[in-house]
Amino acid sequence: MYKPNKKHLQPALISAISELPEKHLKILKGSWSESYYRDFFCRLDEDIFSVLYANEPSRPNVPINVLVGLEVLKAGFGWSDEELFENFCFNLQVRHALGYDRLGDGDFAIRTLYYFRERLSKHYLETGVNLLKQAFEQVTDIQIEDLQVRTGMQRMDSTQIASNIVNASRLQLLVEAIQRVHRIMSKADQERLAEVFAPYIQGTAGQYTYRVKGKQGIQEQLQQTGTAIHHLLLTLKDGYANETAYQVLERIFTDNYKLVEEEVRPKEDNEIETGSLQSVDDLEASYRTKGNTNYKGYVVNLAETCDTENKVQLVTDIQIAPNNVEDTQLLEEALPHLKERTNVDTLFTDGGYGSPDTDQALKNKQVQQIQTAIKGRKPSEEKLHLSDYEIKQTDNGKPTRITCPNQQTVGVQTTSQKKGFVAHFDRDICHSCPYSEICPAKPGKRNPDRHLRFTQAEVCVSQRRRVSKKYLKEGKNPRAAVESTVRQIKHPYPASKLPVRGLFRVSCMMVGSAIMTNIHRIQQYRMGKTKKKQEIETSNDGSSISFVHFLRMFLEPDNMALPKLFLFSC
Repeated sequence: MYKPNKKHLQPALISAISELPEKHLKILKGSWSESYYRDFFCRLDEDIFSVLYANEPSRPNVPINVLVGLEVLKAGFGWSDEELFENFCFNLQVRHALGYDRLGDGDFAIRTLYYFRERLSKHYLETGVNLLKQAFEQVTDIQIEDLQVRTGMQRMDSTQIASNIVNASRLQLLVEAIQRVHRIMSKADQERLAEVFAPYIQGTAGQYTYRVKGKQGIQEQLQQTGTAIHHLLLTLKDGYANETAYQVLERIFTDNYKLVEEEVRPKEDNEIETGSLQSVDDLEASYRTKGNTNYKGYVVNLAETCDTENKVQLVTDIQIAPNNVEDTQLLEEALPHLKERTNVDTLFTDGGYGSPDTDQALKNKQVQQIQTAIKGRKPSEEKLHLSDYEIKQTDNGKPTRITCPNQQTVGVQTTSQKKGFVAHFDRDICHSCPYSEICPAKPGKRNPDRHLRFTQAEVCVSQRRRVSKKYLKEGKNPRAAVESTVRQIKHPYPASKLPVRGLFRVSCMMVGSAIMTNIHRIQQYRMGKTKKKQEIETSNDGSSISFVHFLRMFLEPDNMALPKLFLFSC
């Protein structure tokens, strides 16, 4: 039965915290735990999680804000479950952050936390809603309002993150999938297909692949293994088609093989899609090459405020997806809800977030995108480029009028083949134009007027480049600091590898880390504010003492400094 936790609002008169020396208590109140308790724990709406519990009268749940708080602490500090539970039991800072003043209060078995995660995961699978992310948004919105953070200007960036999977070869994955199917089969079926399984169940999948030498040997084994898997899929379909292990074997066969005239043939490396199975334990992780580096896992996309008037910047949104999802798709998915929550109007991104569809989505939501880089070849500085032209567009992005750097404005027409657009500039004006030699508009064979031809895609890129160029000329680059935020969120995990698997668990860890990032920033802001206040008070006290000392110098008899002071005052 769901029951909210309000006990922490009434602190104990005698507790471990109340027995601390004053200087230690001051340190505790200035640490992250106080900010965590005030700015997250107390503001968490537990009712969000009430859907996980029955409505019938029954035993009350372990406090939800404690369970959620532990999940966030695990993610924020990169703790294992054992380290998490040990800190919960004996770490005074952790207990204070979770509203417990006395050691021993709120005791529960660690399996309760496992059951809570299971309920969160089940709810996500049934509804597609991650309640932990919903709680992050709810608390962050309160923090934004309380700290008066301006959210109109925001920046966005993405980064690669790996789940806890083995970096296995194709052959190793295939053998592991065969072994998983063998384990779920009945004894009778195992004996019936013993000859097929025999080569693959002697040792681990890694030991099997270790014995295969050379590129030719690997290709032979891929062919042999593919034939065996195809035979198993046909033989076991009636009895095991609903089993997860069978479905994984079927998927990995489809990813790595093709049937040519009913003959099994391994796919070439360049024929395998990026969404192919990377681990039999993580079915959602994908493969991506970025630059010269190969990644297996997920992509994290985040947004944070960046208005220079803000005293503190907060992470406002975080997304997790298989790493073969493009940045443009992540932006388009995040934009409607981000606009609704924060009313963002300016978004700073890098070159990966630009596309015609994204431009239209941003325009529909009245959000201006400023990219610090644009994909494609950089235009020559010695010639004019389409980005040097101001182009007016309809709501659908279709160009209607164009103005050249010499301020000649003409209409834009669709070309005869309907594949692009053309603008006709007056030859007399162009003849005396100082940009005539470097202008991309050229005279036609029949019509001496200058003609500028371009496509819809070129219009989109040029106008993005125009906005970026104009903004960067002012010497501003608010997007750069988002790299630091990316590092903060990934910092608890060495080599950017999480200790969990699966999209949902990876999402929970990243959301928890984002919450802790905001908490640390708020704590630093409050500490800075407190320190500044103390400096002002100290300065005032010092001024008072100096003035009193000054008067004493006049009132005390035989003061040799009196003549000099008197002359100075005159």
